[in-house]
Amino acid sequence: MDIAVFRATVVWDNEWIKRLLYWSRKTYTYVSYFNPNQVHYPRGGFKHLLLAGNQTIDMESIHTHSGYYAAGIVSYDQKNRYEHLASENRSLASCPDAVFFRAAFRVEFEFGNAHVFHPNAAKIIDEIGSFPLPSSNTRNSNVIIKPITSKESYFQNFARIQEHIREGDIYEMNYCIGYEGRFEVIDPIEIYLKLNGLSPMPFSGLFVTGDRAVISASPERFLKKEGNTLLAQPIKGSTRRGKTEEEDEELVSKLRNSEKEQAENLMIVDLMRNDLARVGKIGSITVDELFGVYRFRRISQMISSVSCTLPDDVSFAQILSKTFPMGSMTGAPKIKAMELIDRYEDFKRGWFSGSMGYIDTKGDFDWNVIIRSVVIDQHHGTFYFGVGSAITIDADANSEYEECLLKSQAIFEVFDNL
Repeated sequence: MDIAVFRATVVWDNEWIKRLLYWSRKTYTYVSYFNPNQVHYPRGGFKHLLLAGNQTIDMESIHTHSGYYAAGIVSYDQKNRYEHLASENRSLASCPDAVFFRAAFRVEFEFGNAHVFHPNAAKIIDEIGSFPLPSSNTRNSNVIIKPITSKESYFQNFARIQEHIREGDIYEMNYCIGYEGRFEVIDPIEIYLKLNGLSPMPFSGLFVTGDRAVISASPERFLKKEGNTLLAQPIKGSTRRGKTEEEDEELVSKLRNSEKEQAENLMIVDLMRNDLARVGKIGSITVDELFGVYRFRRISQMISSVSCTLPDDVSFAQILSKTFPMGSMTGAPKIKAMELIDRYEDFKRGWFSGSMGYIDTKGDFDWNVIIRSVVIDQHHGTFYFGVGSAITIDADANSEYEECLLKSQAIFEVFDNL
């Protein structure tokens, strides 16, 4: 039975959410929190939602009408289960290919109200309201961050990847560089709240499983299912925000009209059209928006929307097997791009550039792309994150490297200001 039959409501504020996160983490093994931050986004961002539970479930068991909420996270390396691929690079954290759990506790946020779903909802609301917040000890965490990929290596690999493009092996590849860090004491919830404050995004999220966590300030949707409609929204094309309105308009106009950025975006749109055609009804693929430009606090991005109509009773696992990983984080052709990613990148992506999200009682779901995100391993006192951009024949190495630095800026600020 879905826990929706038991509900109590409370007025929430940011402090209540903070207490909710700490209470949930103490009470449950698995916690996932999704926050759209009221950011304007085509077809909306995540639902504002928290799910928690202790019971893991198999992805294959999630069908169209499960009768319960579930949440999960999928590693980029799940690709090896769908294609004849391998990931031999150094692993920076122990990231299972997939973790799914059934929600025993749910909170849905609507305007100023939080609806708590649990058999003891009223009692839990009282517990959360008085739950003691920990004193911040992250300030003494002694965080050390170092690049995994040197600037020299980046430029060398950039040239090699463009040579593959000239030889016709690929048309485009998403090449990522990584950073790894160590700490004495770190609090994933505190880091998440700081990152979300600095860089509020429509697919922001926190996923905690035991002593591992992902904190995400993602601007990108992977897949959203509503009824029989499946939507993909790949991002390709970025520019910094301007310091003045005039400069911002100029930068956005330049991005919107850039033939290079449009070409990169179109390649991935075509790739996603092909992926959706593997699972959608014949003739149902539609490009709903091409080259839309949307502004976020620190960056403006080019977003396209592609959708299809699904057959009845297709499962989440079936959809994922035909579409994962997302084209924006691989390249085209997809399989060859993934082979070259494993050759030229010097770290195993793990949960970075994977996906996290939720599935509701009807089988509808929403999943992001895990970018602008940090993967934390508290047991070993380590964390890592990656940033990347698309390499095409017209791409400039200096510009793409600067784009990577722009995308990592908010994460560095969080750790610099602990």
